[in-house]
Amino acid sequence: MRIAIDIDSTLHHYWDQFSATVRRRYGVDLPYERQTTWAIRHLEPEQVHASVLETHTEVQIAAAEPYPGAVEVVNGWHAAGHYIHITSHRTADAHAATERWLAAIGLRYDDLHCSYDKITRCREIGIDLLIDDSPVNLEQALEAGMAGATLEHPWNREIVAARPVVAAADWPALAAALAPLIERDSRS
Repeated sequence: MRIAIDIDSTLHHYWDQFSATVRRRYGVDLPYERQTTWAIRHLEPEQVHASVLETHTEVQIAAAEPYPGAVEVVNGWHAAGHYIHITSHRTADAHAATERWLAAIGLRYDDLHCSYDKITRCREIGIDLLIDDSPVNLEQALEAGMAGATLEHPWNREIVAARPVVAAADWPALAAALAPLIERDSRS
């Protein structure tokens, strides 16, 4: 199986970094549990963009702690022969720091792509499954014929309820929920 995996809010809990940056820069609190849509209405688009860029600096990227079980699950899939494509809406400038972070946490993968157009890249390389927190990316993946999966977050509850997206509270549970799909592909 060819699996694409997002980074922020998928491999690590990004919201704490992002909300701390927003609080420091703009004095705005963004409680995680109240972020029930993908939109951030308390900030102007350029403020969101500046905050995201700051969270994708070398120091911030290096400080990210993977979710418990994430590295082990992904490495298990990789060891079983599945193609692992790491994909992020980070700029190309963040690629090297992201590569160093992936090495530091010991995550095994075949390809890393930093771009604002994940779905086009996933189509180009024949991805079967996208694991991402973004409702927009999940919807586009489903429309492109890919399977979708996510860790549960307040902002992606609606798509999980409305569409065939595999969801779980943590990586071990996500791996268990995806096992039938991944094992079926392995037997094909």
